[in-house]
Amino acid sequence: MNAPQVITQAAGAASVPDVLVRILADKEKEVAERMATTSQSEIERAAAAAPPVRDFVGALCQRIGEGRTGLIAEIKRASPSGGLIRDPFDPPALARAYEEGGAACLSILTDGPYFQGKREDLEAARAACALPVLRKDFMIHPWQVFEARAMGADCILLIMAALTDEMAAQLLELARSLDMAVLAEVHDRAELDRALGLNTRLIGINNRDLRSLKTDIATSEELAPLVPADRLPVAESGIRTQADVRRMAAAGAHCILVGEHLMRQDDVAAAARELVEAR
Repeated sequence: MNAPQVITQAAGAASVPDVLVRILADKEKEVAERMATTSQSEIERAAAAAPPVRDFVGALCQRIGEGRTGLIAEIKRASPSGGLIRDPFDPPALARAYEEGGAACLSILTDGPYFQGKREDLEAARAACALPVLRKDFMIHPWQVFEARAMGADCILLIMAALTDEMAAQLLELARSLDMAVLAEVHDRAELDRALGLNTRLIGINNRDLRSLKTDIATSEELAPLVPADRLPVAESGIRTQADVRRMAAAGAHCILVGEHLMRQDDVAAAARELVEAR
């Protein structure tokens, strides 16, 4: 496969935020370097040897069926907007705490330059619990999809603002061929319309504005009602309280992805349980 190309035409080059353009440029170089050390055939063999896939969508549906919140609890050390979030940082202990708190799934950052993540975080956290795991990273090349499965990921993130429709469809179909789920992330109505053209049930609605990095959960209140009943809207970012969870549920988003709020708590199991039981 050819070296990845930074994608700025997803919804028109002028509409892609500068911060995302910078991240994608760095990711292009990073992936090219990793591809130079691990060949396509090697990464495919590693993906084939990975542990069996856990049912990401099924885990969320089970929580919803129980009348609880489908919580995707995130493990991350830092973020561009929040700086260093948790130190000391123990992914296996956090995974076990989230499982104890009733989370349906995990989301684990593997991006190094902007989130201080690494693949070992995902591998260690997944080994410590029975929860399905989302690899949270900037996916721009098919090689990364095989890499995600090799890590043990059960789901990948596709950010519609970073991808053309053609590349999003290519990455999604590859993930599905490896039995992984796909969370297609959107920030506005135009991206939602594009995401609904993909063959995935999971539609992530990110409440964080990629230009200002500010969050407003009204974004999910606006977009979640537009998601068809056969899809699962997942409200992301800015969710901190039981009242926030109930607002998301009222809009139709019974699944949420929460990271920084949980990472800043002393008792992450109790904090997760509070959100799971909010409905």
